[in-house]
Amino acid sequence: DFAALPPGSIPANRTGRRLVLLLTMAASVGYLCRVDITVVAPRLMAELGLSQPQMGKIFGAFLLGYTLFQIPSGWLAGRVPTRPLFFALALGWTALTFTNALVGRPYLSLAIGMLPWLLILRFMLGILAAPTYPAAGRAISLSISRERQGSANGMVLASIGMGSAVTPPLLGFVTLHWGWRPALLVAALLAALAALFWRWLVPPAQILMAARPSQVQAGSTASKSPLRSRSFWFLTASYTLQGYVGYVFVFWFFLYLVQVRRFEMLQAAWLTTLPWILSLLVIPLGGVASDWAVKRWGSTWGRRILPLPALTLAAGSLLLGARTSSAWLAAASLTVATALVLATEGPYWASMTTISGPHSGTGGGVMNFGSNLDGLISPVITPWLAARLGWETALALAAALAVVGALLWFGITIDPVKAKPGTSE
Repeated sequence: DFAALPPGSIPANRTGRRLVLLLTMAASVGYLCRVDITVVAPRLMAELGLSQPQMGKIFGAFLLGYTLFQIPSGWLAGRVPTRPLFFALALGWTALTFTNALVGRPYLSLAIGMLPWLLILRFMLGILAAPTYPAAGRAISLSISRERQGSANGMVLASIGMGSAVTPPLLGFVTLHWGWRPALLVAALLAALAALFWRWLVPPAQILMAARPSQVQAGSTASKSPLRSRSFWFLTASYTLQGYVGYVFVFWFFLYLVQVRRFEMLQAAWLTTLPWILSLLVIPLGGVASDWAVKRWGSTWGRRILPLPALTLAAGSLLLGARTSSAWLAAASLTVATALVLATEGPYWASMTTISGPHSGTGGGVMNFGSNLDGLISPVITPWLAARLGWETALALAAALAVVGALLWFGITIDPVKAKPGTSE
């Protein structure tokens, strides 16, 4: 890697598009390694004799490591060049997933036992997954022009849907025919291939080192730490509330459809997958629409114009889904709500990179910490409210938080001096 260049110095041409595609590939494989254990869990539990509460701890170990290391990973992303960082991360995903496939063998379980090994491996995988999106956001902030950062971030964040949609059929097929260990080995192989592709296809000149403050125009908001920006904290608060709503669907959508709406398990499985398939379309489109709006109305209103109605309409869809007597209308409404929430990912991350500039690693880590903190809170509060006050109340709370998240966008101002309607930044 070579010396840093100012933000936007590499145009969104073939070089920039290649960078975004490779970031999407790496993030998708990382997400596959993140969720692979949920697909193999039934076979793994049966062979290793693990209970559901124990498996819940294993799931939680990843999220704990991922959440706790968001802010440190943002700091790391601001100091380590993106090219070697992602190469090292992919190698780490490979090693941990491969080792996970060996748990239960005598040579790996004698010392501390199977459950501690799984907890340690998943916690470490959470740590190594944490830099993914802060580092990607920083790379985009330094290599893609501002008016195209919504599209670029939306493309990378579509990896969430890619990993969620591809992992169950791919690893489920391998697990069904050959077992859970070969399925994890396939995931490890894909991570290894991602590391090699990243190493071969990303030339050093394409990745930017940490920008020095002197390289940013004096007085620009990007020259200061985002932690000093009022707009950044409004953005983080809004993204935190958006994360609460999103995690309701991640953890409880399937069980809600089965236990409350009385769908058969196979029907519920397909309905649960549908929002993630839609996310492959709505997340990139949200970024494209946000970039178009920036060119039309400037950065501040351009970035606001999608999250405001999307989160508000998501709240309405949540309430409709919670109160309707039709099971199919409920499933459709909640799917639409999920898609609307996911469509805001591009504007959130593009706003973060614009506000944070060369400090986008730190900004992304802090913002993503807020969102993933809800991954620890939402799965606990949602069933607690549902058990005591009913699912209508639990989903109504999520709807209210979505509205508050939308209103917080009125407190976010993005480069009001530079961002003028009809001009590029």
